[in-house]
Amino acid sequence: MSAMPQPDGEQPSLRRYLDQPRIGPTALRIVLGARLRRLRQERGISRVDAGRAIRASDAKITRLERGQVGFKQRDVTDLLTLYKVLGEDERAEYAEMARQASLPGWWHQYNDVLEDWFELHIGLEEAASLIRTYEVQFLPGLLQTPDYARVVTRLGYPDAPDAKIERLVGLRLERQKLLDLPEAPTLWAVLDEAVLRRPFGGTEVVRAQLTHLIEMAGRPNITLQIAPFSVGAVAAAGTPVTILRFAEPDLPDKVYLEQLTGAIYLDKREEIDQYSLIMDRLSAEANPPQDTVPYLRSLLADLG
Repeated sequence: MSAMPQPDGEQPSLRRYLDQPRIGPTALRIVLGARLRRLRQERGISRVDAGRAIRASDAKITRLERGQVGFKQRDVTDLLTLYKVLGEDERAEYAEMARQASLPGWWHQYNDVLEDWFELHIGLEEAASLIRTYEVQFLPGLLQTPDYARVVTRLGYPDAPDAKIERLVGLRLERQKLLDLPEAPTLWAVLDEAVLRRPFGGTEVVRAQLTHLIEMAGRPNITLQIAPFSVGAVAAAGTPVTILRFAEPDLPDKVYLEQLTGAIYLDKREEIDQYSLIMDRLSAEANPPQDTVPYLRSLLADLG
């Protein structure tokens, strides 16, 4: 489900990105960087020379082309001139993309509690067409109830004041609105059986969470599978894995590996292929999606 390549010399108009509400500033930054990198390479211009054109180093060009930093309008204008992009309409589209890519995303209202390493994930999640995830410890944040989110957030921040916990829970609930949009992404989650067996928060929290999962499993854009303890392929993953896939040609697929105090983002083709193979194995060996709701109902019944 990777984006389809464009014929040689043919690139989709930038307007297609500017007119899509789910392509937020993070994704626009990556798209703009990729376009500018392609222009530079097609013109045979080095990063050093491109850096000189904007009064910066080649390292700055690398960060811009990877979408790691925002764009100044003057820098984009100077690079377009260097790359011989002189058409007024095309330059205007680049300028508008640079402007939108520099706007704060909705998550900036949570800057007081949002970790820098997680901000990129939220921005990419917002633009994804498919989110595949495998979880071994907690339920995916997109599927947590407020009470469950509160309990597991407290585990991660045991000494934090209540106000910070509530802000972090608010951020998680805000993320979940993504699944309610008319063009919501597809969420395909494989849950290790241990995730559902851990009684986070006690009986009432677990009951409400299981009920919520049953409801979410009925949505057409959500697929839930349970990987029972007997599934051997689970050992091939070992840790939580999320693969973000995009419908847009300039947005490469990403593998997101979250750790206790940070995250790793992978986008090399061989890395994507390796983790996609692991996810395919997990999905094939896990219980089929049609068994998920009956299994969740059995867990509810066990609660009494």
